[in-house]
Amino acid sequence: MLGAYLPIILLVAVAVAFGLGSIIFSSLIGPKKPSEVKLSPYECGVEPVGSARERFSIKFYIIAMLFILFDIEAVFLYPWAVLFKRLGMFGLMEMGVFIVILFVGYIYVWKKGALEWE
Repeated sequence: MLGAYLPIILLVAVAVAFGLGSIIFSSLIGPKKPSEVKLSPYECGVEPVGSARERFSIKFYIIAMLFILFDIEAVFLYPWAVLFKRLGMFGLMEMGVFIVILFVGYIYVWKKGALEWE
């Protein structure tokens, strides 16, 4: 029974060893000359403006959650498409119900104004 999982265990062990080996090797041979310029934070090569502890509007988090929700729902379409022929008409009706529920949720969010960025 364990023999069936041996390739997976081997792959995980190689991946962990490669990750740890890369970190250790780079820390051993990498240059270690910290300076004020090297340790200063930057984003895309531009000096930061303001504090990193700035508060975001709740609207930002709502839109982020909605994006994740609809993105995850879209991921469910792939396995359904792969098994579409085996599921037949029942699978088509189930996905239709799923899409209708998703669309109703989308219309609700749209009507509530949650997608308006101000």
